[in-house]
Amino acid sequence: MLPQLTRLKGIALNLLFPQWCVGCGKEGNFICCSCRHSLPRIMPALCPKCGRPQLSGILCPNCVDWQAEIDGIRSPFRFDGVIHKAIYELKYRNLRALAAPLAELLHEYLTANPVPGETLVPVPLHQKRLRERGYNQSRLLTKELGKLINLPVVDSCLIRQRHAPPQARTPTVKERRSNVADAFTCRDHRLRDKQVLLIDDVSTSGATLDACAAALKAAGATSVWGLVLAREI
Repeated sequence: MLPQLTRLKGIALNLLFPQWCVGCGKEGNFICCSCRHSLPRIMPALCPKCGRPQLSGILCPNCVDWQAEIDGIRSPFRFDGVIHKAIYELKYRNLRALAAPLAELLHEYLTANPVPGETLVPVPLHQKRLRERGYNQSRLLTKELGKLINLPVVDSCLIRQRHAPPQARTPTVKERRSNVADAFTCRDHRLRDKQVLLIDDVSTSGATLDACAAALKAAGATSVWGLVLAREI
């Protein structure tokens, strides 16, 4: 009975509030089939650490001297085109319903490209930013992904203890890493001995994910991999 009610509820909502593709404006889905096929995918070979395209398949120049805590970062898409528009709508335009179809894209990627992880953790926002925005888009993505891959979500252990300017406004990799240094901590040890899969919407330098990984490993996590929807190349 419940699945039927859920389906009927979805049909009713679509009739009252039809979905429009964020890419081309076509009615039907938030990302239509045509735009879905055109998404700017990141193809191998990759840097094994940061996940950027790297023809040699070895550490890229940015990662050679990077003493990173994060075990690796992976992403299905470049931060461009329709995926850029979709993330913008989710993050800044309050289109929270986009979390579900975007999580489906992450699920598809994980199915084809498994990443170590037994617990999902969203990158947290500082309370000041959370009050301004009203929600954490990474938490929405993580919750939807957890349903699809049947993994537990722990979203109240890792916290952001220090507010800092948005990473997008920080011009260099060195400044980005300094901007988030010691910005995160774990309030308890629920993630001790866990393989953590850290979820975010976008990665540029990987500094935020790495700062989160440092806090998680200090609290006893055995490994931390980052999975993001898109990354700047």
